[in-house]
Amino acid sequence: MANAVYKTITVKPISPMLGAEIEGVDLSQPLSNAQFDDIHTAFLKHHVIFFRDQTLTPEQHLAFGRRWGTLNVHPYVKSMAGYPEILEIIKEPTEKINFGGGWHSDMSFLEVPALGSILHAIEVPEVGGDTLFASQYGAWDALSPGLQKTLEGLRAIHSAAEEYGSGGASSKKRASMDSEVVGDEVPEYEHPVVRTHPETGRKGLYINPAFTLRFAGWSKKESRPLLDYLFEVCRREVYTCRFRWRPGSIAMWDNRCVWHYALNDYHGQRRHMRRVTVNGDQVR
Repeated sequence: MANAVYKTITVKPISPMLGAEIEGVDLSQPLSNAQFDDIHTAFLKHHVIFFRDQTLTPEQHLAFGRRWGTLNVHPYVKSMAGYPEILEIIKEPTEKINFGGGWHSDMSFLEVPALGSILHAIEVPEVGGDTLFASQYGAWDALSPGLQKTLEGLRAIHSAAEEYGSGGASSKKRASMDSEVVGDEVPEYEHPVVRTHPETGRKGLYINPAFTLRFAGWSKKESRPLLDYLFEVCRREVYTCRFRWRPGSIAMWDNRCVWHYALNDYHGQRRHMRRVTVNGDQVR
C-alpha cells in the first residue's frame, strides 16, 4: 500500500500524515469494481479522502455509502425527511453553536461503532467552516514504548451522555437540527484504548474527548490526567490535515483511526452539509 498504483483515479496527498484528494471519478454514477477498489485502497492509505465538484442526489449519496457497508441511523439526531440514513447538518446565520464543533470520532458511543462517514457539502460559507482531521495512528506511534505497553491493557468507557446530555453541545436546541436530549439511561460501552485496524492491522488510539468518559475500572478523577495527556497528543498539528470546503465537495474519513473537528468560525453565514455514516465492526 505504501506504493499504491491506481488504474482509474488520480490521488493527490494533501499532507504527509493523512488526507488525499481524488480526481477522475464521478460519484453520481455507479462505480465499477476497479474504481471502487482504487478508492478503497486510497482510503486505507490516506485515512481521509476528498472529492471535488460532485453533484449527488440523496439516493446517489446513499448508493455510494452502501458500497462500503450497511448505513447507520443516528439514535439521537433527527434525519433528513424521507431518508433515515442521511443527517442534514445545518447551521443558520443566526445560530451560534455548530454540530461537530470539537475533536471526536463519530459514533464511538455505540456498541459497534462506525466504519466511516461521508460528508457532502451543499452550501458553504464564503470563508471559514473548514474541517480538521487527525491521525490516531500518528498519535499512537508518538508514545513511548512504556506508555504503549500500559495502554494496551486498558479499556475505556464510551457514552453519548455528556455530548447529548442537557449540557452537551450536540443536544443544544437549534432552528435547523433536532437532537434528542438524553437522560440517565443512555448506555455505556467498553472499547479497547488501543485499536487494531481490521483492514490494515495498524494500531491507533481509540479514545476521544466527546464520548470517552473514563478508563474501565477507574474513576473519572483518576482517568482525567492520563486522558487529557493522550488527547493533547492525539490533536497535535503534526498529525493533522485541514480541508477547505467548496459546494459539491465530499470528504470520507475512517472513524477507526481518525478524529475530526468542524470549525465554527463563520458566524452570520449559512453552512449546509449532508452526512451518511457506514456501520463498522466490533473494536478489537
